[in-house]
Amino acid sequence: MTATPADRPDTTDATADTARDTAAAPPAPPTVWRNWARTQTAHPARVERPTNADELSAVVRRAVADGLRVKAVGSGHSFTGVAVTDGVLVRMDAMARPVSVDRDTGLVTVEAGMTLRRLNELLAAHELAMTNLGDIDRQTVSGAISTGTHGTGARSPSLAAQVRALELVTADGSLVRCDADTRPELFAAARVGLGALGVLTRVTLQCEAAFALHAVETPARLETVLAGLERLLAENEHVEFFWFPHTDRTLTKRNNRLPPGATPHPLGRARAWFEDEFLSNTAFAALNRIGAALPRAIPRLNAFAGRALSPRSYSTDSHRVFVSPRRVVFREMEYAVPREAVTEVVRAIGRWLELSGERVAFPVEVRFGPAEDLWLSTAHGRDTAYVAVHQYQRRPYERYFRAVAGIADAVGGRPHWGKLHYLTAETLRPRYPRFDDFLRVRDELDPAGVFANDHLDRVLGPARGAATR
Repeated sequence: MTATPADRPDTTDATADTARDTAAAPPAPPTVWRNWARTQTAHPARVERPTNADELSAVVRRAVADGLRVKAVGSGHSFTGVAVTDGVLVRMDAMARPVSVDRDTGLVTVEAGMTLRRLNELLAAHELAMTNLGDIDRQTVSGAISTGTHGTGARSPSLAAQVRALELVTADGSLVRCDADTRPELFAAARVGLGALGVLTRVTLQCEAAFALHAVETPARLETVLAGLERLLAENEHVEFFWFPHTDRTLTKRNNRLPPGATPHPLGRARAWFEDEFLSNTAFAALNRIGAALPRAIPRLNAFAGRALSPRSYSTDSHRVFVSPRRVVFREMEYAVPREAVTEVVRAIGRWLELSGERVAFPVEVRFGPAEDLWLSTAHGRDTAYVAVHQYQRRPYERYFRAVAGIADAVGGRPHWGKLHYLTAETLRPRYPRFDDFLRVRDELDPAGVFANDHLDRVLGPARGAATR
């Protein structure tokens, strides 16, 4: 499949306007960028929107010549400051085209600014699918892999582990390609690269023939789920559960492939809207607003929400099962912990909530993944459980998040690179066996820290030659 030209914004002849005396016009307001969760704000010196790799290379060279740092931004779904800059903000939405699709091998190359939603549409049109996905599809491909986005499945890899080749523009404006055979160390580092190595331009993904999933969602008691966790993981491809704090109620989700030739049975349109839009978003938002106004009511609200859950079963295209609409704005922290430690971590969170008096309306989400070899993958070298905690946007979160961080830190947890946490390079280094190898590659490609910012300086340390900028 050949790439199609990018959509270009309409332009208008402004000759009549420019003939006026523009000297008296007020200055343009400063550009402000905010992420989806409104946890980060940037005031870049300028914003660029390249449409191809050559234009992106020129953007980077101009920035370096002007002494400005560069950060690429996708859809802004990271909670951290990973994309914040006071230099040049590069919007990637004009580099979002398909490049090639090979149905025989399953290898699909797309430009890095493509959203996961558009990627899923592209794959479905070619009867292909990703092996695993997270539950949000608004991120760009580059943003999702660069921060270690994952789904759930004890034997199902993260998105970055499904990457087979990358192209990126580095700090000198060069376009570099890497894969398992070509610059393999760069490939091991760049698949979860945090935007610290360059700006991704193209990504080649290993996809597979399209498949349907049978989803089974069941309310259950927390201790029942924890006691039977190993069996759940052994018997199902994709397992996750949501625990409602201040209660013993959970919702357990199990997703397994339909056999080839089996007929999917999706939810009816009315039921899907009622359960996934009205209950999970509209009604859930209302409960959170009540909880924000009356925090003492949160335990009763959670108990009500837990009791309102009912079992359901349906089957449809894999990406429609993996992805859920999330319209309630929240703050999130997630830790990857050794799988064998997850039961004690969840119980410890429950004990802290009981003793602290903190009130939390959002469920605790627990997912699973296999060990990976990517250098900065949070699942590097160990089978992993992911424990994510959330707080509604109008509620304070830091006390809760710091308490959970302490629980996860005690078992060697690794925080998600795109979600809130409090660790630094000093405390992250011993948790990643290849941390210093990543820094060596970073310092080779970007010794002056062109792609750095305050957040990356905190979690990776300053680039080797950053002081000379």
